[in-house]
Amino acid sequence: MTEHRDVDRRSPDPHDPGHDMVAQTKHELERRGRDAGPVKRSSWLPGPGQGFGVTFAQIFRKVTTEEYPEVPKVTKPRYHGRHVLNRHPDGLEKCVGCELCAWACPADAIYVEGGDNTEDERYSPGERYGRVYQINYLRCIFCGLCIEACPTRSLTMSNDFELADDNRADLIYTKEQLMAPLLPGMEAPPHAMRLGEDEKDYYVRTPDPASPAEPVTVEQP
Repeated sequence: MTEHRDVDRRSPDPHDPGHDMVAQTKHELERRGRDAGPVKRSSWLPGPGQGFGVTFAQIFRKVTTEEYPEVPKVTKPRYHGRHVLNRHPDGLEKCVGCELCAWACPADAIYVEGGDNTEDERYSPGERYGRVYQINYLRCIFCGLCIEACPTRSLTMSNDFELADDNRADLIYTKEQLMAPLLPGMEAPPHAMRLGEDEKDYYVRTPDPASPAEPVTVEQP
């Protein structure tokens, strides 16, 4: 009766003492070379003919010409462009200086310094506001992680993409450049809270669709 022994078909452990990795690599390459058959061509055309075929196919297609900058480029509604720091309907800033956007930025392009609000000088409905806010567009990759991290929807991205400049210092946007303009019904801060007695009244209130200062509209059924 013939005794059958189990054959260990596993690859040798490269960490074993005395193992020759070069010899094992050569052996595997030789085995693959013996087992591999000739590659069959999927087309009767020679290789150069297939390459020029792609070129000739593009010649007869209609050429799309962008008349930019004479004709402004129309972007998609959810395009990731220049950032905007939004305001509440009474003009107070939505930014509370939490610095979550700076922590979420993978390119380290955002710099934020928070400040404390006082009753005599109030810029946001919370305890703090963004005293210093800068975005370095030399680093920004427009990924949108900063607006996802913002808890108050203060930071959003507009459709403005014309940010090219010949001066590196001018591509570091400050808070004054990023703040949204004052709409009708808004008052430039600092001023007292107009929409309620505390910050909760700003976040649980129902937006007024008739007001031009409301950034959020009520969905119609």
